[in-house]
Amino acid sequence: MYDFAYQKPGSVADAVKVLGADAEAKALAGGMTLIPVLKQRLNHPSVVVDLSKAGLAGITAGAGAITIGAMTTHATVAHSADVARLVPALAALAGGIGDEQVRHRGTIGGSLANNDPAADYPAAVLALGATITTNKRDIAADDYFQGMFTTALGADEIITKVTFPAVAHANYQKFRNPASRYAIVGVFVAKTAAGVRVAVTGAGQGGVFRHTAMEQALSAKFSPDAIAAIVTPADDLNADIHASAEYRAHLIGVMARRAVAAAV
Repeated sequence: MYDFAYQKPGSVADAVKVLGADAEAKALAGGMTLIPVLKQRLNHPSVVVDLSKAGLAGITAGAGAITIGAMTTHATVAHSADVARLVPALAALAGGIGDEQVRHRGTIGGSLANNDPAADYPAAVLALGATITTNKRDIAADDYFQGMFTTALGADEIITKVTFPAVAHANYQKFRNPASRYAIVGVFVAKTAAGVRVAVTGAGQGGVFRHTAMEQALSAKFSPDAIAAIVTPADDLNADIHASAEYRAHLIGVMARRAVAAAV
């Protein structure tokens, strides 16, 4: 690990000031990605800006929606009665991230800012049509994810909260790596007042993506049978030591049907 300065600002404004003044500064949320990267000397930040005192944790239930602060841990989301009541699929997803230690340190904002192609939260955000709020603006889910490890965030932007619409008919199914528990393929299916959305994580070369063919079929009939014959092309899918692109294409169909069955 290289030497770096360390700051723990007491507000979002102070954190943004530090990050904006130094292009080599890095924000620290739960540290589930940044700390291993630093230990392996894959990054050399000048300053690590700890967001734990910036006032970004907490869950607020509103009329037909729930807002989760960026520094809220996975364990808090998983055990929240409000999340379980308004978006039960999101609580279940959070409870399946990593192991217990990871769930008590990792945060929703950190996961979304990193946008790992095998992370779970991006699938929920995209399928539910959530809104990501920063210190500057609101960003729609469809505009936020811009490729592997790439988002719409600017250099001086910090995620402050994420707002999800309440939904009863939604589910997330994941075929996980047995060691890391990352998604080899994860599919989040949601049926809301705005329509049906299907988001896939772990499989795409560009990160999380919407499966429009399944969305169209499920909009006509929200049933596992409606997507049984849909074949996902393997051309743009990941292939690695854990699964070939063709196997991931097969798993997308399996996980999607399971998710629809559980959602109904």
